[in-house]
Amino acid sequence: MERKTGIPAAKRKTAMSMEEAIDMYIREMKIASGLNTQLIFAAWDKASGAAKYTIGRFFRDGKLYITLGSSVLRSQLYFQKDALVESINEILSSDPLFVKDDKVSFVKEIILK
Repeated sequence: MERKTGIPAAKRKTAMSMEEAIDMYIREMKIASGLNTQLIFAAWDKASGAAKYTIGRFFRDGKLYITLGSSVLRSQLYFQKDALVESINEILSSDPLFVKDDKVSFVKEIILK
């Protein structure tokens, strides 16, 4: 039985965990790619500690483009790019809301501007 929202109705006798319900909702409403992008940006802020100096963010095809307002910070982070990619992906893999099989997947490369 379909509801008006397009989400299949759960059977009354079938118990579903909150994690399963949220995952189903995210997939059915097709909001996974937007949510994943926001989670990637939040992971950048957490991993780099440069949220205050980040003035632009863009993610496409596994590449995270970051525009920083400080050339000194950009130089310092340039040498930590591999460690930042690893840290960001670790944060994402531990996040239950991150959908791993969507168009927006893990970060493969960071490009600093």
